[in-house]
Amino acid sequence: MLIESFYQKSIQPEALDRFLSEAWRHFGEYFFRYKVSSLETGNTVKFVKVIPLRICLENFQLSKSQRKILQKNAFFSVKKQLIKLYQAKYALFKKHALRFSPNTRPSSLHDFVSDNPESVPLPTYEIEVWDKNRLIACSFVDITTNAFSSIYAMFDTDYARYSLGIFTLLKEIEWAQNLGKKYLYLGYAYDVNSFYDYKKRFSGLESYNWEKSRWEPFTSHH
Repeated sequence: MLIESFYQKSIQPEALDRFLSEAWRHFGEYFFRYKVSSLETGNTVKFVKVIPLRICLENFQLSKSQRKILQKNAFFSVKKQLIKLYQAKYALFKKHALRFSPNTRPSSLHDFVSDNPESVPLPTYEIEVWDKNRLIACSFVDITTNAFSSIYAMFDTDYARYSLGIFTLLKEIEWAQNLGKKYLYLGYAYDVNSFYDYKKRFSGLESYNWEKSRWEPFTSHH
């Protein structure tokens, strides 16, 4: 259930910082924020509260399991760069999308990034993960004055045991810290168990309090 949305072809990093701090997200030129969403479990649909999440990077510490993921994947090569879309990336998206049920399956990479993501609505950056000559994971981020914002991540399901979604997120955190950013915005989770619960397992987490319009330390009983 959308509460507010608008379209914008261009935005400056400082302005996006402000929107992110007010719990907005964007996919390409489409900007949105909402407090309530519908969640399908089995044959029932229920309404759940949306929890915007971000990591305060100075308070982030690796957990034991996150250290293991970094060690296990240390032999993969990682590239950080301005986004480049090409055939192997579209194929990776298609393969990764099969993980979702048919009614929640995204139809296109351009559901998440614009048709010209290297400049619209601002430059999109990416992390690529390679196993020799094979692209096995990719995640997209916005870089603003104070923050990183995770847009979308995808991985080759043949490599599911490597936790590549968590791996690319850890690499985003490392990149943001190296650039001296204050926050990494994770997008939304729900106040019930859902597909997004992995976002709740990072240290230094803050959640947006819709009633008070401010960020607070995250507790699982929000």
